[in-house]
Amino acid sequence: MTQPILTINTGAACANWRALDVLSGTAETAAAVKANGYGCGAVEISRALEAAGCRTFFVATVEEGVSLRTALRDPVIYILNGVADREDAAACLASGLRPCLNHPGQIETWQGQTGHTACALQLDSGMSRLGLQPSELEKVPGGIDVRLVMSHLACADEPGHEANAFQYENFVCYADVLKDRVPEALRSLAATGGTLLGQAYHFDLVRCGVGLYGGAPYMQARPVVSLETPILQIRDIPAGQGVGYGWSWTAKRPSRIGILPLGYADGMHRALSNNATLYICGKPLPLIGRVSMDLITVDLTEHPQAQVGHMVEILGPNQSVDDLATAAGTIGYEILTSLGQRYTKRYTQD
Repeated sequence: MTQPILTINTGAACANWRALDVLSGTAETAAAVKANGYGCGAVEISRALEAAGCRTFFVATVEEGVSLRTALRDPVIYILNGVADREDAAACLASGLRPCLNHPGQIETWQGQTGHTACALQLDSGMSRLGLQPSELEKVPGGIDVRLVMSHLACADEPGHEANAFQYENFVCYADVLKDRVPEALRSLAATGGTLLGQAYHFDLVRCGVGLYGGAPYMQARPVVSLETPILQIRDIPAGQGVGYGWSWTAKRPSRIGILPLGYADGMHRALSNNATLYICGKPLPLIGRVSMDLITVDLTEHPQAQVGHMVEILGPNQSVDDLATAAGTIGYEILTSLGQRYTKRYTQD
């Protein structure tokens, strides 16, 4: 086999959900499985979480929701981006999805198409992204079947940031304005970071995302993803020989170079060029030269035992998604959601 192997531990994801469920106290713990389950496979992750007891799921788009409904028949599925038009509204109705309406126009579209079908309202508590503005709250009609009033924190991964308290106060105020018109609606402000801020931020429901998949800021999470790749070829080069595009790495001594079959088309960010450490048999292995579309190169000079076909760890016991993200100058979310489609995927429940 010459393909890299992406192993996804659904058992670890369930363990993370259970641990976050304990942290959330009396609040329901929902799961965000947008972007194909943060790159881990929305269907596989959601089925495992459903079996573990999760009853509410969040995706970004109507298309994601329709796809997920084919795998999950009973749980509640919310659409974070709401409905753009009547076609979206009709698709939600047909699949039993609940859009998070975030604009007066969406509310009008939803009412006109579906009457009193269940939905959520998203409020802008200070992130200045999606959500109803304070001046728009009085225009929310009575009689709409709102099951959830929600907002989203901009700086939850920075516990001391002033924006957290600011948004908390706004959310409470704005939700209270709507209380008489949507008396049965639950309240939700926290994703993973907000869940870690403490009980005050939990309200009735928390929407955990990256923490389920082993990413920061939930540092106690079990790792869910591992990625390893076989060595495709090995070659010996003399001192002074350049490697890869632009000869951005040149051998300072006679060197043994390994070629690995993955690149930026597979989520290995180009910023990792000459700036990442991989592992072979638990020992560090420098990535050398530029990351190209399909290939990367490593310096095997200190590893004479390495042979073609031996496996190199990209993500695993020695390197988390956040470690690799730091080397790439990005965040763990981007590493997870960039994982390519050419990997051989394996699911385990260990």
